[in-house]
Amino acid sequence: MKPKLLIVEDDSSIATQMKWALSQEYEVCLAEDRVSALKLFGEERPPVVTLDLGLPPHPGSVEEGFLTLSGIKEQDLFSKVIVITGQDERENALKAIGNGAYDFFCKPVQIEELKIVLQRAYYLFQLEEEHRELQQRLTPPSFEGMLGTSPQMQTVFSSIRKVATTEAPILITGESGTGKELVARAIHHLSHRGKGPFLVINCGAIPENLLESELFGHEKGAFTGAHIQRKGRFEKAGGGTLFLDEIGELSLSLQVKLLRFLQEQKIERVGGREEISVDARVLTATHKDLKQELKTGKFREDLYYRIGIITLFLPPLREREGDVLLLASAFLQKYSFENRKKIAGFTPHAIRAIETYGWPGNIRELENRIKRAVIMAENSKITPQDLELDSIYTKYQGKGLKEAREELEKEFIQRALAENKGNITQAAGELGISRPTLYELMERLGIEKGK
Repeated sequence: MKPKLLIVEDDSSIATQMKWALSQEYEVCLAEDRVSALKLFGEERPPVVTLDLGLPPHPGSVEEGFLTLSGIKEQDLFSKVIVITGQDERENALKAIGNGAYDFFCKPVQIEELKIVLQRAYYLFQLEEEHRELQQRLTPPSFEGMLGTSPQMQTVFSSIRKVATTEAPILITGESGTGKELVARAIHHLSHRGKGPFLVINCGAIPENLLESELFGHEKGAFTGAHIQRKGRFEKAGGGTLFLDEIGELSLSLQVKLLRFLQEQKIERVGGREEISVDARVLTATHKDLKQELKTGKFREDLYYRIGIITLFLPPLREREGDVLLLASAFLQKYSFENRKKIAGFTPHAIRAIETYGWPGNIRELENRIKRAVIMAENSKITPQDLELDSIYTKYQGKGLKEAREELEKEFIQRALAENKGNITQAAGELGISRPTLYELMERLGIEKGK
């Protein structure tokens, strides 16, 4: 079958000449205005289009031509549109290229030259189509909703499979935004409790006086406003899993009650005296260094060893080799579909910005930036400006990935040390790493204490 070609031209003599000259190589469709062009394009889906910018009802201006170009790209972002324009309209032709056109020709059109450009356009369309199909086939399957091909994440996935079949309490550690709740959900789903409830509570998001009732429930009249008996999250999680996020924020008094449950599998509601047996598995998570919290007396040692029988560490995004672009592409596809926008990908500068940025907010920050970029983007590809990484990219332009990362790490460490007046313990806590790790980084990066 011949490849399809749509010619959008309001001059019938020119359109007829072009069709006659190209009909041996292509199945040619003709349209003379925007309405007929967009209708034909939707029906035939030609990979390549030639488009005269001067179309009725205003053939003396380029308004209809640009609206037609926009309509075609909305239907198929990957179609190749070759703009036909007058000799004195080069500026409009370049503007059309900026709006997604593949190439432009000035009238009068030289058919032999046009044939060469059409061949290149079709060849590029086919290459891109094959690449997209190959990408779809090679896209790595997700593991319980998580993407990651890096060795670090493959280790995490392997650990999840091992611990899911046990009843042991699991402590999930890692910086904010690394996906600790997703790990907890994966453990629950793969366990024999997978069909039971999975409840989440953020220990740092609820005031202490309300958190106790939220966790353990209360009896009628236990406090002002307690008009009825109410079950807490522990009871509601019976037969399933309770995930306590930010466990490091739990008060000492509630740590005692949690420890008792883990030891005896029993609770007491607030205002009650009856012991209630509960069959629930507890998973916990924190971005804090709990060993440091032990030293300062903010976390009970006996509870720490009870919840951390097995600890799973989630690496920060900057340490997951190659995963950042994989995740960025997945988020781009997701939010492009949700917002009904056809985004072809990232510009080379945007890719470099994504790779060199340190992602202090990890996956959560990456997802939010991609979501915003898709909404705000005005072009077919995401730019550093869309990601609000343009100033960051400029700063590291011309540097290798390793060099840029080291410079970013150095900046973060120096800022944390300055904000904490050289206090290593506090700076390490703010950075979400241990003291020994911070010392190692300072030595490697040549940072002196107090500098």
